[in-house]
Amino acid sequence: MKHIIKNIFNLLLITVVFTFFTGCDEDYLAEDYRDGLSPKTFYNNDTEAQMAVNGVYVLIKGSGYFGGRWRQAAWNFGADEMGPSRNIWKDVHNYTFDEGIYDGDQVWNAAYSVIRNANSVIQGVKDNDKLSDAIKKQTHGEALVLRAIAYYDLTVQFGDVPYFRELLSSEELSKLPRVSLTKIRTEMKDDLQEAFNLLPDSYSGSDLGRMTKWAAIALKSKFHLMDSEWADVLSTSENIINNSPHKLMDKFEDVYGWDKTTPGNQVKTEHILWIDYAGALGSGLVPRHNLQLTNEVNPRLRDEPKDKKQRNALKKVLAANNHAFTGFGAQVPLPDLANKTKWESGDLRYDATILNEYGGFKLKFSYFKKLQNLDQIHSMRDGHAENVVMIRLADIYLMAAEAANELSGPSSAYKFVNKVRERAFEPDKPWSGMTKESFRTALQEERKFELCAEGHRRVDLIRWGILLETVEKTKYFKYSTTKTNIKPKHVKYPIPLDEILRNPVLLESDPTNNGYR
Repeated sequence: MKHIIKNIFNLLLITVVFTFFTGCDEDYLAEDYRDGLSPKTFYNNDTEAQMAVNGVYVLIKGSGYFGGRWRQAAWNFGADEMGPSRNIWKDVHNYTFDEGIYDGDQVWNAAYSVIRNANSVIQGVKDNDKLSDAIKKQTHGEALVLRAIAYYDLTVQFGDVPYFRELLSSEELSKLPRVSLTKIRTEMKDDLQEAFNLLPDSYSGSDLGRMTKWAAIALKSKFHLMDSEWADVLSTSENIINNSPHKLMDKFEDVYGWDKTTPGNQVKTEHILWIDYAGALGSGLVPRHNLQLTNEVNPRLRDEPKDKKQRNALKKVLAANNHAFTGFGAQVPLPDLANKTKWESGDLRYDATILNEYGGFKLKFSYFKKLQNLDQIHSMRDGHAENVVMIRLADIYLMAAEAANELSGPSSAYKFVNKVRERAFEPDKPWSGMTKESFRTALQEERKFELCAEGHRRVDLIRWGILLETVEKTKYFKYSTTKTNIKPKHVKYPIPLDEILRNPVLLESDPTNNGYR
């Protein structure tokens, strides 16, 4: 009872703080945050500092950000891996988004909510003599990483964006211009290095899920990757590989393995940076359930099985396993990715990634098995709490391989890619005898099969400069107009129309709004 009362008390405190903290997601310029939660009115002790940074975690997990469908759609659709199972998601998947039409406003607003509140934490805890040294370092480092995640998303999706690092008045915010992504990313890399120096190696218990020093340096490596800074990509990646507590899972099927996972054992040794929905984060902080992400890849019973006469029999088998097809079934592998003959012969990742049948019943659609959780005990529909993994160690190995090849050719890169392939094939199929160019091409495909549906592919194709040509070669579903609609401008989203109407200064540096006018 004592613990229940303590948790309710903590939740009430967080709710009060969160009310001041979030403001209105519809217009991030509307409020003067210096008059609300600020170093003058808060951050008087360690508890308040921890509550404030917990509020930023709640924001990043929200339904407009990692907890919803819009971020993942912009990062997964419109490439050569994932599409909608029916005639939905038209604007995102078919490249008909435009100013005011699915133009990324939800992610834009959510990211800036994270930024403005992370700024408050950073200003409130830095050099604050009311806080213990340990809490000052930890909360400062966490806020730096959370803010960098938001600016990573914004610069990848929109390019040059408004940029601020401190608490500004509403008048100042309403006149912010776009700032070059080069400046933003340079300063984020510096921030993440600082966070690496401030944060601990790992957490346990109720703190599991907070940002670690390795999450900070992994995100820094991603920033370097986006800017083709190969020496920095290699050095940061090798630091993680050689010095972090993170290890590759022995079996690819266990990297996620949500079908074998309960909220108590979600975190795998391979996960480096994840958005925590399992409920471990923060004493008394009630988990914000991931309401949509898992539902998107879980099958929808009304679609299955392929032979509709067998539906009742399928339901009985599902029930016997405490499973159910209660998802939306909306995000599924594209035809070629679902086709086993398109994968390298003997690739064990196929059966762990793609679901074509269940319990002997042939399914109408293929699904992303590795991201599913059909468990009706721990992961019921509208109660999913699976973590969203943003960076894992296999990604880091492949980043190191790419960087090593670009710097000095494949001889120094094989060790990284072959480490990932060890568990993918039995017997092993290591690479050798490649040219720099053939290694580059092969690695681009290797990243697809290892990381598909994890939010990397479309961004990879954009940074390699091959999105349009890849889309032209890809087989889509019958209702897709992706190939005919895609244009060079689609490598970026337009600045959301609502933001331009509120702040015309956003058009001063680029009157075309990324080519959309």
